[in-house]
Amino acid sequence: MLELKHISFSVPAEAGDGEHEILQDISLTVKDGEFLVITGPNGGGKSTLARVIMGIEQPTEGQILYNGQDITALSVTERARLGVGYAFQQPPRFKGLTVRALLSLAHGSELPEDECCSYLTRVGLCSRDYLNRAVDASLSGGEVKRIEIASLMARDLGLSIYDEPEAGIDLWSFSMLVRSFRGLAGANKKGSVVIISHQERIMGLADTIAVIAEGRLTELGPKEELLPRLLGEFDARCAMRGEA
Repeated sequence: MLELKHISFSVPAEAGDGEHEILQDISLTVKDGEFLVITGPNGGGKSTLARVIMGIEQPTEGQILYNGQDITALSVTERARLGVGYAFQQPPRFKGLTVRALLSLAHGSELPEDECCSYLTRVGLCSRDYLNRAVDASLSGGEVKRIEIASLMARDLGLSIYDEPEAGIDLWSFSMLVRSFRGLAGANKKGSVVIISHQERIMGLADTIAVIAEGRLTELGPKEELLPRLLGEFDARCAMRGEA
């Protein structure tokens, strides 16, 4: 279980006078097995919150608990050892490192070929065609993102964090990503999933939706309650712009 208690994050203001608050007093809990989607307007602090959870950024104030342990001051590596994983908006590419080697590295030991194929199949890749390919520029953005998801699956994480996985990929790859996340959402597991996303199809997979706007947690609740209202508000704004 992940618990965020009164998390704030500030950076020095560009003018050099004071600080700019990016996150302000955010508190929420992600239960074991819960699928949480964090959404909200661009620039509202969603990705910053994901980086704070992973330890890429340190909160200015507040406390982060994971399975009852205070991990606020722990590094990315220390959090990873506890079972927390993070997928970037733009996954890194590794020249010379094969897909099979990456999956084994993520798992922590050499994976048999059939297990590697199983993880790749779960993210919609024709597994044997990819095992010996390098994770480099020869792969499309969608392929690299799906391979990154497979590598997180191979780690058997307690908490998986995905930062806008749909960013910069084509419609076909996005459809395959949704299928992958649908599998995660329906799996019988204790691990929790946190996804930063604007996409209705991904929000539709959630157990819970959190809205971050202007650095604050403005709404938090079950998908069944929040999603119809959020979509209604979006349609209303679009209609008003069309009339302007």
